[in-house]
Amino acid sequence: MKIRPLYDRVIVKRIEQERKTASGIVIPDSAAEKPEQGEVVAVGSGKVSRDGAVQKLQLKVGDHVLFGKYAGQTVKVDGQELLVMREDDVLAVLEPARDTLKKAA
Repeated sequence: MKIRPLYDRVIVKRIEQERKTASGIVIPDSAAEKPEQGEVVAVGSGKVSRDGAVQKLQLKVGDHVLFGKYAGQTVKVDGQELLVMREDDVLAVLEPARDTLKKAA
């Protein structure tokens, strides 16, 4: 099934964090907090202003984002847990460091 958000909403898939501490202790799923980072998998068409104009979203599919702990609504699609949230609920876009880009080239 394909999911398409409406207006200024985005669909985000959580990015799982490392389940092991620096000293090698494995954190069980029951004790781990849900990650507050994710990847945008779908975006809506944009926010409709009072005069009827559509303002395009700044986010795009593939962006890695930070969001609040309780942001969005959790839904299950094809057994996969996704978050539906407004673009306003996204706090920041994570961008790769310039050093990483130079090494990849």
